[in-house]
Amino acid sequence: MMITVNTHEAKTRWSELLQQVEQQHDTVVICRNGHPVAALVPWSKSTDLLRQHPVLKNVVLHEDLARPLTDEDWPREAR
Repeated sequence: MMITVNTHEAKTRWSELLQQVEQQHDTVVICRNGHPVAALVPWSKSTDLLRQHPVLKNVVLHEDLARPLTDEDWPREAR
């Protein structure tokens, strides 16, 4: 279930909202002036954003991807 609250309500009900996310696995969207600015979502231990994807494990880069491009690297029409 998704719950939408404004910033004041989120501040006032923080403990209750956190408990609801933890126990019910709900998502709380926090809005300012009617526009979403943040989401409080259940933590997933299985998601390790820094873990290398198994398919990409064997990819080898032969260039420095941080090297600035020279004029010759750019297509003529983009110079």
